[in-house]
Amino acid sequence: MTTLAADREIEALMALHPKGFDLSLDRITRLLERLGNPQDLLPPVIHIAGTNGKGSCAAFSRALLEASGRLVHVHTSPHLVSWHERYRLAAEGGGRLVDDDVFAEAIARVAKANDGQKITVFEILTAVTFILFSEHPAEAAIIEVGLGGRFDATNVVERPAVSVIMPVSMDHEAYLGDRVELIAAEKAGIMKRGCPVVIGAQESETALQVLIETAERLECPTFVYGQDFLAFEENGRMVYQDEDGLMDLPLPRLPGRHQVANAAAAIAAVKAAGFEISHRAAEKAMAAVAWPGRMQKLAQGRLAELAPRGADIWLDGGHNPGAGVVVAEALAEQEEKNPRPLFLISGMINTKDQSGYFRAFKGLVRHVYTVPVNTSDAGVPNDELAIRATEAGLTAEPMSSVANALMLLRDTWDGPPPRILIGGSLYLAGAVLDENGTPPT
Repeated sequence: MTTLAADREIEALMALHPKGFDLSLDRITRLLERLGNPQDLLPPVIHIAGTNGKGSCAAFSRALLEASGRLVHVHTSPHLVSWHERYRLAAEGGGRLVDDDVFAEAIARVAKANDGQKITVFEILTAVTFILFSEHPAEAAIIEVGLGGRFDATNVVERPAVSVIMPVSMDHEAYLGDRVELIAAEKAGIMKRGCPVVIGAQESETALQVLIETAERLECPTFVYGQDFLAFEENGRMVYQDEDGLMDLPLPRLPGRHQVANAAAAIAAVKAAGFEISHRAAEKAMAAVAWPGRMQKLAQGRLAELAPRGADIWLDGGHNPGAGVVVAEALAEQEEKNPRPLFLISGMINTKDQSGYFRAFKGLVRHVYTVPVNTSDAGVPNDELAIRATEAGLTAEPMSSVANALMLLRDTWDGPPPRILIGGSLYLAGAVLDENGTPPT
């Protein structure tokens, strides 16, 4: 079977999606029983939830384990360009994305076991995760939650080596609750009695309290950022500290001060899962870590060639106010080191707080070009999105595409080479990587 065959299989499964949005583990549990419960046959699992930083924590955890010579499976969500990006299978010298034929065959097996029952595509894809990870040898499996935690399809792993809760903020309010403590409670749903828990840096004290109280109630060994471990930047280096002492490391390859805290959470998580991390391995990991579509620099490619000469182009899939804040801080940090006029090209979907995202860039961005997100039915029309940006205190104008926005900026900007952020949606980030000719590998 080819990727096209897998795509057709997934499209057919979409018709089986239950009406409404029924958060439940019943369907995935039924399906996994028919498949022989592969989720019970996994190597030690690092299970990661949170509003922001999940993907970065997964990337750092993978880098740390691979730098230590470990064989690691990785599941992330969502994909940017193709479905099989969600699965990285362990291999000597570093994991690789699952082969098309292997992925397509697993999809077909899961679809056959489902036998036409109501099911969500994410549940099918999660079952594929468990099949692939149980049938290919590895020493660890890193699994990122899709939505929330308590009722996420990945939350059928009964005894994770460690549960990780990254920063919690407002997102998916329609499904998870309209207060940060309710969202934190949903994320905390991945904690399992007696299993270690790592709590990453939290901006909300309310969220932090909910997470700590849940861990205590479940009698989980708990490691909290700022209490049991921490990291900070000093003299252009990253210093990590926990009860075992200090590690003086290079700054993470992923840009932004927030990545220091994300890296710290990953170090704590890998150690809590029972793996030793040498100073040398940690150094190697900080230099090697990669995470496509998150503050990714576009130095070349079909779209990059349309920008003003010498432009500094960044792509980021962050799509909520919390993500806007950390991305804006990363860009402000770059402005301090290398001042350039900043322009934003943005597309978003209608389930996100668009004005809240844009507010993070007030006083930093010269102008916003809003574009449609054509790869999602939930994309906000570009003219409406321009209004949201204006409401947030920015100047904005709608454009038909990222390419046209880049060309307009190239033809009208008469100043020093600008810095350009393309962001606001993972759908947009995936489309940009595809059109630019630089898909994730």
